Amino acid sequence: MVRYAATPANPSKAAKSRGSYLRVHFKNTHEVAVAVKGLKLSKAYAYLNNVTEHKQIIPFRKFNGGVGRHAQAKEFGTTQGRWPVKSVKFVTDLLKNAESNAEAKGLNVEELYISSIIVNQAPKHRRRTYRAHGRINPFMCSPSHIEVVLTEKDEVVPRANDKKVVKLNARQLARNARL
Repeated sequence: MVRYAATPANPSKAAKSRGSYLRVHFKNTHEVAVAVKGLKLSKAYAYLNNVTEHKQIIPFRKFNGGVGRHAQAKEFGTTQGRWPVKSVKFVTDLLKNAESNAEAKGLNVEELYISSIIVNQAPKHRRRTYRAHGRINPFMCSPSHIEVVLTEKDEVVPRANDKKVVKLNARQLARNARL
């Protein structure tokens, strides 16, 4: 049994999925995960599909050094963003896997939302690149571990309309008795 970084509050109403040592850039995948977290599953699919078609953008907030500015990022209150297609594909595949896990559990797929999506760095793969004057520099890739938790929305229970009980202390009770 694999240990997940995030445990759902009610495991019977949640479905999980994870991918380890995935050969996809950590920084791009982190930004995709932040953009998708908290969305309903159907909305997340539509958003990620729009990103692959360049209709919407992934806002880059944390790892944004050297990221260009685009007008599509105004929608999210920022200026920088990209369309990381490979990261979107990996996240979409994990969401589909978690959705099928939810179906197997008997959960209502229309009520699922992304309660947790976590991206961690995996060990780097080492290669080498050859430079001028006979030198060699590292040429490393930054793979990722991704885990997704989908949760069914709980029904909102209306608050009871009970008459408010007034609790009085001893001094207030004595004062009311005098009057």
